[in-house]
Amino acid sequence: MEPKQIEIINNITEQKISPDAGNESEDLSTALKAELAEMKDKYLRLYAEFENYKKKSQKDKEELLRYCNESLIYDLLPVIDTLEMAIKHSNESNIDRAQSLTQGVENTLREFLRVLEKSGLKPIEAAGKPFDPACHHAMSQVEGVEYKDNFVVEEFRKGYYFNNKVIRPSLVAVSKKTSVKLNG
Repeated sequence: MEPKQIEIINNITEQKISPDAGNESEDLSTALKAELAEMKDKYLRLYAEFENYKKKSQKDKEELLRYCNESLIYDLLPVIDTLEMAIKHSNESNIDRAQSLTQGVENTLREFLRVLEKSGLKPIEAAGKPFDPACHHAMSQVEGVEYKDNFVVEEFRKGYYFNNKVIRPSLVAVSKKTSVKLNG
């Protein structure tokens, strides 16, 4: 309720009915004033409760946004651990450092992909599949008699789904079947 409306209600409750109206009018006036005061009190309480609700909802929303990725971050901590172990192992090891580091990076990639898959990320299968413009982006076309028409023959960059929505299409080469021409 606007301050102007509250002022009007206050003025009505404070006005007096003329003495000519009699006892009946005074009783009615008193009852109306009491009812109006009760309604005003209920309104003010409801308004205050609503304002508190809005503040709490805003605070909850801000907290949700602040911590919405907490479980993902927690799940990525083992990836950090694996990277740190790979670096430590490659520095301490007397065996071939490149092989050790490669193995550590491969382990880290597997762990990283596992965590992301758990959070809803899945790679798009591309190589050998029919071309689908909804999840593949054609970068080139390969012609030949050995190819089926309109199939993915090479993947240049992996694409990904996030909760069944394409967030990055695969960059691919698409086949085009050519017919054999005989000279003669």
